[in-house]
Amino acid sequence: MRTFIALDIPEGLRVELGKWQKKLVEFSYEAVLVRPESIHLTLAFLGETPSSKIKQVSHALSAFPPIDPFKIHLKGFGMFPHARRPRVLWVRIKLCPPLEDLSVKLNTSLETIGFPLPQKTFKPHLTLARFRVPRLQPEIKNYFLEDSLTALDPITVQGFSLFESSLKPEGTTYHKLAHFPANLTKKR
Repeated sequence: MRTFIALDIPEGLRVELGKWQKKLVEFSYEAVLVRPESIHLTLAFLGETPSSKIKQVSHALSAFPPIDPFKIHLKGFGMFPHARRPRVLWVRIKLCPPLEDLSVKLNTSLETIGFPLPQKTFKPHLTLARFRVPRLQPEIKNYFLEDSLTALDPITVQGFSLFESSLKPEGTTYHKLAHFPANLTKKR
């Protein structure tokens, strides 16, 4: 099974991002939207994981020291690989020390049980859509790249989860295998 570790996104933010996705559909028939209930922030991608190793992953994550809650802020939109020929439209997450630290510590912990460290720099984001054809009409570029999303509330991180990713003809679905809550007893 394909697995990854991610932060859940609050329902209210999913609704707001869904509104942006509807605007994208007005501009482009070539966009394949991520279902709002599937939007998440990946911290560590494990890839194909034998079911026999899931217990080991869960044990390593259970032994992980509970994180303290922290806030992350949405910064605007971005595109992979770039705006001239985008394949993916995503929401930028401002990288903050607690988020970066969590990603590093998770990946380091996973390395001790046989998962390689990521080769790419951690770029926290929320994927909204993928494009069948890598080109954008100017009005999409203007609408999505100039807005900063500063009106949206920050996300309070209260833990992370281990997910299974299933590729299906109707789209990818995610199933939460385990949740690892933050230390909610510590005063913020």
